[in-house]
Amino acid sequence: MSLRVISGSAKGRKLKAVAGDTTRPVMDRVKEALFNILASDVIDSQWWDLFAGTGAIGIEALSRGAAFARFSDLHRLPIETVKDNLAHCKFEAQAEVRRGDAFTMLAGKADRQFDYIYIAPPQYKKMWSEALKLADDNADWLNADGCVIVQIDPREFEEVELRHLVEGERRRYGGTLLVFYDRV
Repeated sequence: MSLRVISGSAKGRKLKAVAGDTTRPVMDRVKEALFNILASDVIDSQWWDLFAGTGAIGIEALSRGAAFARFSDLHRLPIETVKDNLAHCKFEAQAEVRRGDAFTMLAGKADRQFDYIYIAPPQYKKMWSEALKLADDNADWLNADGCVIVQIDPREFEEVELRHLVEGERRRYGGTLLVFYDRV
């Protein structure tokens, strides 16, 4: 599967994939649907691509006018891939790349606020719900009208008890489910 930026200032640029099978790149139709839902809200927004992988989501946001994106991943290969993809798309100045554990980062003190936190972790390990709970417990990571977006396999979905976030909508695209949680 070839990865590419589908719209905006870096439209058409090919993105490097992470070698091996540690990441699962988002399909173009899911990425297109996500950004169609968000539409002009992406402009000047702040993103955190939490389990960044290739960085495709954060890079797409930057290409469509986001002001800033943080990319984080636990492993060296995805971090190197994100850096290469940012350089290729000329977005290094608007981005920050951090290697580390997503759960530790989310549990830490917020050093900035985001409009969107995108959670697309390795599948079938309940990592999405753990990350969502931490985002809920540490809602200072989000702006007042911020949103956490979860990308999972529909079979993984379960209701999660939350205090600061509420499920806004759920969209299914084949074997991918996007769930939007808005800050209360």
